[in-house]
This record gives sequence, C-alpha cells and structure tokens, in this order.
Amino acid sequence: MNLRLICAAVLAAGVSLPVLAAGGMADRVGIGDPYVRMAPPNARATGAFMVLRNAADRDAALVKADSPAAKIVELHNHVNDGGVMRMREVKEIVVPARGEVALKPGSYHVMLIDMKAPLQEGGEVVIHLGFADGSRKEVRAPVRAGPGHMKH
Repeated sequence: MNLRLICAAVLAAGVSLPVLAAGGMADRVGIGDPYVRMAPPNARATGAFMVLRNAADRDAALVKADSPAAKIVELHNHVNDGGVMRMREVKEIVVPARGEVALKPGSYHVMLIDMKAPLQEGGEVVIHLGFADGSRKEVRAPVRAGPGHMKH
C-alpha cells in the first residue's frame, strides 16, 4: 500500500494525527506583555500574566500550562464566593475569535505552584501553553516585582 492511500484512508476515517495537523491554534494566538510576578521570600506560589490575542475566526481554548520553574502549573480565575474573592482552578480559558483575554491580577492567570528555585527580578520564566487542539506555544516571561513587594 502506498503512502497516499494510507493518508487518504486515515483522513477518510476522521482520525486526526498530530503530524497531519498544520498550524494549530497556538500559531493563531499571539502573546502580549507576558510577565511573572516575583514572589515574596519563602512564598510557594506566584502568578504569570499576559494578554492572549486570537487572530483566528474561531474561539481558542487554553486548556493547560506547564513550566520547568514550578512543580505544579494551573489555570486560575478569581471568583466571588459569598462575598469573598477566591482563586479557583479552571478547566480552560476561552479566547474569543478575533478577540483577546487579559490574564491579570484579580482575574484569569497562570498559577505557578511549588517553585523549584527563588525567582530573581529581571530573570525569565519559560511557560508552555497548551490549547484544546493539542498545539503548544512557548512563552518567555520576565520576572517583575509586583505591587506590595518589598525589595531587600
């Protein structure tokens, strides 16, 4: 059987293979102003923030993130729970077609938990974003001191 017949059979069966996928959502979602907030000394977690801009004609769903800088990485949002604002893990962050979503303090963000080493202002954290279609995008986010952070 030749390669053309195999590819035609796979496509006809509706099977999607990563090697056959060209240009996933990660290629259509741009990243603006990424940064990671420098955590106070001895803090176990911090947040990563950025603007996700979707150039596609369909919604893009960010469904996961990981980073070599943290043992656990989760997508979070702040929600009003009986008058108290609390952080909650979310399954996805939808970036509307031809729209954008700001990951910012008090809203959606990427939570970095159990940092493997202390962050240094001016350093950089690599974060991999994973989309619902299986595509991935690497983000290099500089470390910035956040509001209320005391410099020593």
